[in-house]
Amino acid sequence: MQAHEVMKEVLKQTSAKRIAADMNLSLSLVYKWAEPVDPGAASGSPLERVGQLQRITGDSRIAQWVCEQGDGFYIRNPQELAGSARLIPATNGIVQEFADMLATIATASADSNITREEAKHIRRRWEELKGVTEAFVRAAETGSYGATPATAPAPSR
Repeated sequence: MQAHEVMKEVLKQTSAKRIAADMNLSLSLVYKWAEPVDPGAASGSPLERVGQLQRITGDSRIAQWVCEQGDGFYIRNPQELAGSARLIPATNGIVQEFADMLATIATASADSNITREEAKHIRRRWEELKGVTEAFVRAAETGSYGATPATAPAPSR
């Protein structure tokens, strides 16, 4: 979805007048954000600018910050797995990642206190677990582990 399409949908739910007033902007500028931008134009909506900044820097902290503003989190999409991916090793990998996450939490909480450094380590492990799990789910959705449920052959009797 393009930035102007997102803004068009947002303006169906939130008043452009409210956005303009809260951001101390003109109403026409807010409505302009919901219009397609000519390629190569110097200006654009804040969404387009954030996307441009992300593409230029390649720094995922920008996406992470935006997600945090929406009370969420950012997970980078995994690379597609080859069609020959093996299900059992992939499943074992997810279980191992989860076990590592639990071990990290157990180690940090062993003294009934979690320091800032321990919290940072827990966060890093959690982000890794989410990424690995997302890769597994995406591979499953694309049929990398064999036939998808919609195309699986009926069991023979």
